[in-house]
Amino acid sequence: MSSSKMEKIRSGRGRGARTVSAARLAAFNILRRVEEEGAYATVLLAANDREMRADDRALCYELVLGVLRWQLWLDVLIEHYARRKAESLDAPVRRSLRLGLYQLRFLSRIPASAVVNESVNLAHVARLRSAAAFINAVLRRATREPNYDPASGVADLIERLAIETSHPQWLIERWIKAFGKDEAERFARANNEAPPVAFRIVRRESIDEVLNELSAAGASLETSKIAPRAWRIHGATALLQKLAREGKVYLQDEASQLVAHVVDAKKDERVLDVCAAPGSKTTHMATRTPDLSLLVAGDLHEHRARHVVEAARWQGIENLQIIVHDAERFLPFNENSFDRVLVDAPCTGTGTLRRNPEIRWRITALNITDLAERQKRTLNSAARMVKPDGRLIYSTCSVEPEENEEVVADFLNSHARFKLIRVKVAAALQTAEGMARVWPHRDGADGFFIAQFDRTG
Repeated sequence: MSSSKMEKIRSGRGRGARTVSAARLAAFNILRRVEEEGAYATVLLAANDREMRADDRALCYELVLGVLRWQLWLDVLIEHYARRKAESLDAPVRRSLRLGLYQLRFLSRIPASAVVNESVNLAHVARLRSAAAFINAVLRRATREPNYDPASGVADLIERLAIETSHPQWLIERWIKAFGKDEAERFARANNEAPPVAFRIVRRESIDEVLNELSAAGASLETSKIAPRAWRIHGATALLQKLAREGKVYLQDEASQLVAHVVDAKKDERVLDVCAAPGSKTTHMATRTPDLSLLVAGDLHEHRARHVVEAARWQGIENLQIIVHDAERFLPFNENSFDRVLVDAPCTGTGTLRRNPEIRWRITALNITDLAERQKRTLNSAARMVKPDGRLIYSTCSVEPEENEEVVADFLNSHARFKLIRVKVAAALQTAEGMARVWPHRDGADGFFIAQFDRTG
């Protein structure tokens, strides 16, 4: 039975029956799949959207993303209130406590008594009956000590900042080393904020029509300071989703939109997007320059390539060829055959921690090293496709120097025919070397890196 028909999920019969809100039960199950199956929260939340009422859906989003963002901070709270190490608790009990404590500390509109009661009921519904009394005791203690600071008494600066911002300590340490304490701290704190909703309008001739329709529905609109013809929006969520389904708008972060403008493909050119899935940048290039001679989108996995096909179909794009290839090893094209080649490389995604908070709990230093080597191989392979006087663009949604500046340096050391050229973006986004960096805390968009090279011969 869908939650749109039933606000409360019921366990048991008669006077002893337990009920729990659909939002909390869905959040509990999504968090389980994120932790146990390696699933991504935003994908599961989107798949759950049509089965929930609007208010349940909003609460479910808040609970899932909030718990994932504040996971470490919540675990230190658990250890204080429970007098046990969080890692020693069974995973379902730990998830239940995280959900309860997040509501007590961040959602002041929900009465504490309701939080405790629903959390205990959730234990029954989720077949954690033996832990119900323990969960009840921990949360009741939390209601008696509502101002406890989990970072209090921590003397080590890095450990304290890790707890305050709820990031693994090794990430905080490496960001301080790479960017300095102030930048690292501002970045880490920004990762716990909800990102703005950004979109582009698929066809230029529809811009006024779409903006007027959104404004009439009560939306607050703001033009992007980062990417041309990108907008931020607050409100009119249902209409925005409807326009997206109709292919009139495409939801895409401003920094991601910036990439197609840097590529700056021209009429009659041949363009290759090497790592195209899910298709946001490919389709942006297609709608931005509809009279390309050829646009090819490739990806390693067939199921991901289908996402590109779907994105193109929704936006009414027909001048696009899709291919499955392993860009690290071989690209099935003649060398020197494309005017512009985009490598939007697979990366750790540390620039998207606001949207994908679970990444911070999954990646390791070894992942960064391994991905950097893959990025180097992909960039080397893609370079062979660029015509003389053509252009190669490299981008990631990572903030890690090993995946960005160090990949660029390695490429330039081994490719004398390519030179780094200054990216045409706002001066505030440019690095001293002429590459582009976008930061969540500074620019309000996802963390992004862009570099471009011209082939000289």
